[in-house]
Amino acid sequence: MVLEGYRARVAPYVARLARPFLGWTPNQLSWLALVLAVVAAALAALVRWSTPLLFLPVAVLIFLAGLFDVLDGAVARTTGRTSVRGDFLDHVIDRYADLVIVLGIAISGYANPILALLALASLLLTSYMGTQAQAVGQGRSYSGLLSRADRLVVLALAAFLEFDWSLPWPWAPTEPFSRFHLWGVGFTVIDVAFLYFVIAGQWTAFARALRTYRALPPTG
Repeated sequence: MVLEGYRARVAPYVARLARPFLGWTPNQLSWLALVLAVVAAALAALVRWSTPLLFLPVAVLIFLAGLFDVLDGAVARTTGRTSVRGDFLDHVIDRYADLVIVLGIAISGYANPILALLALASLLLTSYMGTQAQAVGQGRSYSGLLSRADRLVVLALAAFLEFDWSLPWPWAPTEPFSRFHLWGVGFTVIDVAFLYFVIAGQWTAFARALRTYRALPPTG
């Protein structure tokens, strides 16, 4: 999944969605995205002591958090309120949103804690390599297999599937913690998503680092 490649194509639709929020400041939309992410994380954590049906609002909130994360930039560009400070705040908020969502889902009991830790490390490393390219004058790097849009979509989809499969459908697994088996180990849908984050995240981080390194002038 490389949703960043469709950024230009969806820009007109994002601009339309941003119109009702032109009276908001970009920073307000960024903070709203974080609040939605925190609520999603809290509900995901509550699954451990409640019901997997909570994964439905979790999926919706993750999607909305991603949407408002996109709208803050659209509003900033449309209203001419882009700034270095706003861009910095947006990146800081994005990292905290990533952190709380992954931790909330890890607490839910539907994720292997080791996979959750490795996934979080991979996500943060991927983002770091993108901003580090900018720090050394090579521009913000969005290349690779795992952009932020990709991971929010994957997380929302995984949460929705956990909700859907918690219902008494004919296709619902009888054992929620062993829906997929690999090398004799059972995985939930969220485990599979986290495993993808580990593999695609490390690949993306390495590719971004290599691309930036090659673009830099050689040392003397």
